[in-house]
Amino acid sequence: MPTLIHETNRWYVTGAKKGKSPIFKSHTRTRKGAVKLRAIDYAERRGYVRGVVKEILHDPGRGAPVAKIQFLNAYRFKRDTELMVATEGMYTGQFVYCGKKATLNIGNVLPLKQVPEGTIVCNVEAKVGDRGAFARGSGCFAVVISHDEEKGTTRLRLPSGGKKTVSSIVRAQIGVVAGGGRTDKPMLKAGRAYHKYAVKRNSWPKMRGVAKNPVEHPFGGGNHQHIGRPSTVSQAAPSGRKVGLIGARRTGRLRGVKKLGQDKD
Repeated sequence: MPTLIHETNRWYVTGAKKGKSPIFKSHTRTRKGAVKLRAIDYAERRGYVRGVVKEILHDPGRGAPVAKIQFLNAYRFKRDTELMVATEGMYTGQFVYCGKKATLNIGNVLPLKQVPEGTIVCNVEAKVGDRGAFARGSGCFAVVISHDEEKGTTRLRLPSGGKKTVSSIVRAQIGVVAGGGRTDKPMLKAGRAYHKYAVKRNSWPKMRGVAKNPVEHPFGGGNHQHIGRPSTVSQAAPSGRKVGLIGARRTGRLRGVKKLGQDKD
């Protein structure tokens, strides 16, 4: 909902506060680091490597805990520390195995072709070596539906209910991401929402467009808080007018049972 803000002889629309901008940034000072799988190497492609869970950490701004896992470096006399998704049931001191010949246990990282159909996985790569893209949020998981050995692909059911076909040699962690059920508990008070978003980014509180003045928002003004025009707007609308339900195919409540991808197969 755009509102113009004057800042050192520049005008910013508040609707753009979440994107790339010189004055609005994500709050990353206290973050622990990027959560990824190991960089793929010969040991993972041909056999396996063993790591140990040193610590399970809270990462500010992330709903799921992260695991600090230490591996021996294969080429130099040193240890490599990786931050990986903590799966449900992971504990400090646990051995984690990564590679083609790793066993099918919670927290281990395997290529999808080594994983049987029906297995629950998380932190799945979209492309080989991208170190994790799907099912990374707290309580999320993907399900391996089927393997196509001729094409070398695997079909997954994602947390959204949608299906995705990926290469069978992409890697995934076994298990469910820890921290599930986080959204079941209500916030109850504004102070909790304040602290939740203070470590994420400047996206709270959100002021409704109808509560603004006409100069600040297309839905603003009037003696009663009402939109006074269609809430749907064209994809081709100019910025500033492009608020509400942009390029909507339908509006209103979704009635009836949602048809998921699994129901069709």
